[in-house]
Amino acid sequence: MIIFCLILAIMNIPLFIAKRLYNAKENNNNYTRPIIRIAILAITLSVMIMLLSVFILSGFKSEISKKVFGFGGHINISKFSYNQSFENDPIENTSELISNIYNLDYVKSIHPFATKAGIIKKEDEILGTILKGVDHDYSWSFFKENLIAGQVPKFDEFANSIEVLISENISRKMNLNIGDDILMYFIQNPTRVRKFRVSGVYKTDLTEFDEIMIIGDLKQIQKLNDWTKDKVGGYEVLVNNIENIDSYAKEIDETIDYNLKAISIKEKYPQIFDWLKLQDFNVLIILILMLIVGGINMITSLLIIILEKTRLIGILKAIGATNWSIRNVFIYNSLYIISYGLILGNVLALLFGLAQRKFNFIELDESIYFMNFVPIKIELFSLLMINLGTLLICYLILVVPSVIIAKISPAKSIKFD
Repeated sequence: MIIFCLILAIMNIPLFIAKRLYNAKENNNNYTRPIIRIAILAITLSVMIMLLSVFILSGFKSEISKKVFGFGGHINISKFSYNQSFENDPIENTSELISNIYNLDYVKSIHPFATKAGIIKKEDEILGTILKGVDHDYSWSFFKENLIAGQVPKFDEFANSIEVLISENISRKMNLNIGDDILMYFIQNPTRVRKFRVSGVYKTDLTEFDEIMIIGDLKQIQKLNDWTKDKVGGYEVLVNNIENIDSYAKEIDETIDYNLKAISIKEKYPQIFDWLKLQDFNVLIILILMLIVGGINMITSLLIIILEKTRLIGILKAIGATNWSIRNVFIYNSLYIISYGLILGNVLALLFGLAQRKFNFIELDESIYFMNFVPIKIELFSLLMINLGTLLICYLILVVPSVIIAKISPAKSIKFD
């Protein structure tokens, strides 16, 4: 017994025995072998489903957020008022205001804009829309990515442009093609009408915007509203880190004049981002259910392994092994099974995720999900946390059934068959 304790102190005997048990596959009887395989399969599927759930949720958040940011920037600065319409109260386009915002180290760029409600009329068809005016320095990268026909408008710094960018939704409803002229009526006193020309068609599948949004020249709205060139409807601010746009918006709001307000795009369109938050809860439920399934299977497998190795437990106790060291043997053995399931689950999830990201073979109803395919975003941090969390939770779960080892009598277990 003294010699055994000295050996135990020098080397990790439970880990050594666990390796021998795991590698000695021929010692597993016909009943134990399929149970172990089922346990590995359960862990594999659980990990795969958990990883894919997080990858898909991250993809949804990233894609939808990118689309909303593309239409409205990260932070909007506008005149402080109770006006809830699409008509903007003008603010002064002062270099001092722009300079103060650019001095903030997290600001990437700032763009003036203005919006105005109008009605498109073509023959007997009419459609209510919103004309969003932008200037010649506007970043078109988002719309270029979502362009399906034509090209984005080209605006001159001095001359007014009649080119506009319309959505595929508006193009279909009004039967408009590239190069067609549009008559847009603006209800004001007096009513005004402007002719525009379609230069391009975009499609983002974000129905809330695609149904009404037309992108045109800011100078056209300034002229319609009888504004001077130094007046705009507001500013779109783009920042370097979108995770902190709420705190950035608050800081900018404290920087600008009292008659202006700065809000993040999340505050401007809360219904979209609240819907995304709701998906977090759904994924959390999936993670909990998958951990329960994997945990139950591992408990069952461990109990069966303990039952099969009852004689080994008696022999180890007879030569002086403690209950805790024997429990570690079977916990280590189970962790080998878990690790095998984790590796398979990670490989399958990554292969599936990469294939979906490249080929988009799983499609969605764009009218419900704002996109026509399942988006995938692989985050290394999420992958690491799910693996470590699964391993830790399974280990804690396995400690409970291993308590049964303490109740096994050496004399009876050695005779056990």
